[in-house]
Amino acid sequence: MIMTGTRFGRVLQLTLAIIKPDAVAHPLIMEALHQKILENNFIIVRKKDLIWRKNDSERFYAEHEGRFFYQRLVEFMSSGPMRAYILAREDAITRWRELMGPTKVYRARYTSPSTLRAQYGLTDTRNTTHGSDSLESAKREIAFFFPEFSVQQWLEVDEPCFRTGQMEYDQERQIHTPLKQI
Repeated sequence: MIMTGTRFGRVLQLTLAIIKPDAVAHPLIMEALHQKILENNFIIVRKKDLIWRKNDSERFYAEHEGRFFYQRLVEFMSSGPMRAYILAREDAITRWRELMGPTKVYRARYTSPSTLRAQYGLTDTRNTTHGSDSLESAKREIAFFFPEFSVQQWLEVDEPCFRTGQMEYDQERQIHTPLKQI
């Protein structure tokens, strides 16, 4: 499907989004989350399904080592398949965090019932999603999950196509691809 109607005024921002093992374990929830990403005008730049070993979780969450939830989070994130996305749009970090809702599922259900965590989360650890909380963490987390991806190259080559709506959604790969000018 070719999409040429979406036009953004400012340079698009990238963020990392993770669909956690609790959601990936349920194909209908996984599909619903993917559709919510599309419905909320995120551009899916990259998508990767993966399974972490325990040491992958420990490296990714190293900044939380010593906190009460660290071990539980490390074990959970290496308990099964997950999906990582690089998403783009204006204010992608803020928009993805708003769509996810509060980390604590109980709070999300009462204060933000239309968010992903309110609708699909189970517990504070099994809360379906993760998202970068700043530009610095987005760069670091994207590099962790997608070491082959160059943010700088994307900004120079593909971002202008996405920003001006010169893209199409590849149904088979479930990502957006730029329409290159010939």
